[in-house]
Amino acid sequence: MGLHAQVRTRDGWAVQHAVVTVTDASGAQVLRAQADESGTVGGATALTPGPYTLIVTAVGYAPVASTVIVTASGRADAGTVVLARAGGVELPPPGPWTLDPAHSSVGAVAQHLGISSVHGRFTEFGGRIEIAEDVLSSRVDAVIEAGSIDTGNGLRDKHLKSPDFLDVERFPQITYRSTGLDPAGPDRWTVHGELALHGVLRPVDLDLSYLGTGPDPWGGVRAAFRATAELRREDFAMNYNQVVQAGVAAIGTTLRVELDVQAVQGDGLPQA
Repeated sequence: MGLHAQVRTRDGWAVQHAVVTVTDASGAQVLRAQADESGTVGGATALTPGPYTLIVTAVGYAPVASTVIVTASGRADAGTVVLARAGGVELPPPGPWTLDPAHSSVGAVAQHLGISSVHGRFTEFGGRIEIAEDVLSSRVDAVIEAGSIDTGNGLRDKHLKSPDFLDVERFPQITYRSTGLDPAGPDRWTVHGELALHGVLRPVDLDLSYLGTGPDPWGGVRAAFRATAELRREDFAMNYNQVVQAGVAAIGTTLRVELDVQAVQGDGLPQA
């Protein structure tokens, strides 16, 4: 008897603790129930047959109202009620997410001779994202193996690993740990954090965009993000440069960091 409904996001995730209110034709409340952890709402109270208004609300989501018909049995099945997140973006469900290096990239771009760019990437890295119920309390930790730098040129890579730049013998790892998160749009955030690079710890902000969530072929669930940041080499005691003709620096003083990340739900990666 009573009411039955499933409350979901547009991506199909359960909206835990959504509240369902049922009112009669006069606007009087006749039933109020809360969804459980699976997003299921069930009310045991039998209702008089006829039309009712169903209102579903949840923190962070736009409310939804619809009409339901209670049958002669005193039961109404509202089916699946879909809630849109306020701002229109469906975020990944809370919990741990593991970075997948095989389907992610960590790159950096430097200006060369003032007229072109040199692109490099790190091939060995890992990390963990903890998405909180309150998304602004979410955290990220990442570790990059400095010696995995690859620019497509062996001599250049050897120089980048030397004390002139990364000094991988003394500082084999680059780490990033977030310290806060500020919204910058419906699907964008500014991630505040600390970057440890070349033995120097500095605050670095990431401009983060959320690209979506979906299932993968191995039975997992993935979320995709893109992030960028700009670093000044001198902030991390990497002051090497060579001045060529007309005073132009061979290598630019800034680096643009570009991250394309896939994260798999849970504390481990599925077998590919």
